[in-house]
Amino acid sequence: KTQVMVWNFKDRMLNFNTPPLKNTTAEPVWKVLIYDRFGQDIISPLLSVKELRDMGITLHLLLHSDRDPIPDVPAIYFVMPTEENIDRICQDLRNQLYESYYLNFISAISRSKLEDIASAALAANAVNQVTKVFDQYLNFITLEDDMFVLCNQNKEQISYHAINKPDIMDTDMEVIMDTIVDSLFCFFVTLGAVPIIRCPRGNAAEMVAVKLDKKLRENLRDARNSLFTGDTMGAGQFSFQRPLFVLADRNLDLATPLHHTWTYQALIHDVLDFHLNRVTLEESLGSEAGARPKKKTKKSYDLTAADQFWQKHKGSPFPEVAESVQEELDKYRAQEDEVKRLKSIMGLEGEDEGAISMLSDNTAKLTSAVSSLPELLEKKRLIDLHTNVATAVLDHIKSRKLDVYFEYEEKLMSKSTLDKSLLDIITDPDAGTPEDKMRLFLIFYITAQQPPSEGDLEQYKKALIDAGCDLSPLNYIKQWKAFTKMATTPANYGNSGVKPMGLFSRVMNTGSQFVMEGVKNLVLKQHNLPVTRILDNLMDMKSNPAKQGKRVMYGCSELFSAAQFMKQLSQLGQK
Repeated sequence: KTQVMVWNFKDRMLNFNTPPLKNTTAEPVWKVLIYDRFGQDIISPLLSVKELRDMGITLHLLLHSDRDPIPDVPAIYFVMPTEENIDRICQDLRNQLYESYYLNFISAISRSKLEDIASAALAANAVNQVTKVFDQYLNFITLEDDMFVLCNQNKEQISYHAINKPDIMDTDMEVIMDTIVDSLFCFFVTLGAVPIIRCPRGNAAEMVAVKLDKKLRENLRDARNSLFTGDTMGAGQFSFQRPLFVLADRNLDLATPLHHTWTYQALIHDVLDFHLNRVTLEESLGSEAGARPKKKTKKSYDLTAADQFWQKHKGSPFPEVAESVQEELDKYRAQEDEVKRLKSIMGLEGEDEGAISMLSDNTAKLTSAVSSLPELLEKKRLIDLHTNVATAVLDHIKSRKLDVYFEYEEKLMSKSTLDKSLLDIITDPDAGTPEDKMRLFLIFYITAQQPPSEGDLEQYKKALIDAGCDLSPLNYIKQWKAFTKMATTPANYGNSGVKPMGLFSRVMNTGSQFVMEGVKNLVLKQHNLPVTRILDNLMDMKSNPAKQGKRVMYGCSELFSAAQFMKQLSQLGQK
């Protein structure tokens, strides 16, 4: 899917929506890219500034920023067809900001808004300058090859809280469903395939499925203008297979988004500021002894598909990641020392690379080592990146005892024997934040075969209040569990669990960058979450070996951290 999206941008939209010429090395046409916040969120995980520049984008600006006229340069717009955006485009036409205008709308633009643009172009005598108008059907954000989210801007409008609040009006629910359906429709247009839809009955998932099915059928009925036939939107190459589309309601599994995690990517998302594949850390600048400490600065790192270490280890347990970072650092130091040793042997300490490359064949090793310096520097940059990120994650693990929470929650969800009481963790002042304690208790409450007695519940509540917890999320979960009658049939999480492997201090070498003493080294066992089992049953993988190995893509209406989900539960509980 990422490749399809990049193709949409590079070879179509940024090329003025004309097919690229084969075997051409011509210089790209210089142009300006104008986007709104929605367009920015879609583009930023896919294309770097360098890639945009290679495509001839000299400037990329927000639609509603103050922009100076550049009358001899074409402009490519990539925006949502909102009233506010249409008004600003009309204003640009009146002000004659650019040489020509290529308008690309993220979702389909209505006829009335198209007429507004036509009227503005006519009034500004700029009809010939509006060169092309396209509906791109790209109203979703691709974060990885196998993962997408529907939106980032205004995501609270289609959040779990928005759908489940008790005072929601029917008209508001219709707007939410239409927003989700529009994004899903765009996704399948981009994929070039009409899905087979499966969903549970009687909830929001069914509402979305019915609306999406209707929209797909209406488009297919119009054979001449269908987006799923011919070469429209590049669909032809994908139209031979129909994917299975499983729509699930969040209420199917409320424990997993609250669960403390142990894999690298999930930990980053849980404890750090991780947003559209970019993690932001607060770093303290060093200060001299006795001097006033300097302010903390924020530094951002992009975790992209080009980062091989990230691709290999983002799903690995944190102990493995820490060891791998240290191994990569040791390899880098060995290569760096080899270059220094060769320079020293040749008597070239301090010489420039030009002199080195002119030496005889005896210096082949040194020349090879020097030529690999750019690769070494890039490797060092990635090692520093992951050292900083992993260190920040480790600080949270140690200060909040996240290893203890993860292990205990795994046992709760897999119905394993508990080695200590829940009250001991809740009342431990050194074990995590109030939010960590509430997350742990909610998982206990959700996964319990029988809810705790009123006496036990009051005892837990008192301990939670003494620990500084807000009980609003619990109020909502109690109502939700009673309403859905989950008390008798809690979600089954299979035989997942963890295998303790001692403490970190026993597995890390003494020269490690990471001081991990006292942190548990936990190895993951395979999970079998409710959504996983539903998908397995629908695909019937066990009875039909030919279907094994099918590619799975994951999407969600909004991507929230556990802290954001807790906030939504708290808002619902207060009502």
